Amino acid sequence: MKSTPVRQDSDKLADVVVRGMQEKKASDIVVLNLKNLKNAVADYFVICSASSDTQIEAIARSVEEEVEKLTGQNPWQTEGRMNREWVLLDYVDVVVHVFLRDRRQFYALEELWGDADITYVEENETSAAVK
Repeated sequence: MKSTPVRQDSDKLADVVVRGMQEKKASDIVVLNLKNLKNAVADYFVICSASSDTQIEAIARSVEEEVEKLTGQNPWQTEGRMNREWVLLDYVDVVVHVFLRDRRQFYALEELWGDADITYVEENETSAAVK
């Protein structure tokens, strides 16, 4: 069976998102592959932590710039920029979550989507191996 272009694009997009996060020293980067889950809202969730509200904004901006530069895409929807505790960038097939550490622990998305295939991105990796 052949992979659809959308699936291939979401794989690449998730990798580009990780690179954008790494540019601004995001921590605890995790890629949740939701492709095989019934009723999943996206192919991937890419989640990271930031140590301050300023870093949240810098990471979100870096992801947007990296994705736009390499794919020409802009987020379909963004949320949380005013509160600066949890910024969500929705690229439809890939949803980006940038959290303050305590907010991430509170919402625990990794536990909520516990059936997903989870890839933990090492701090010193230059790009994610999204599969």
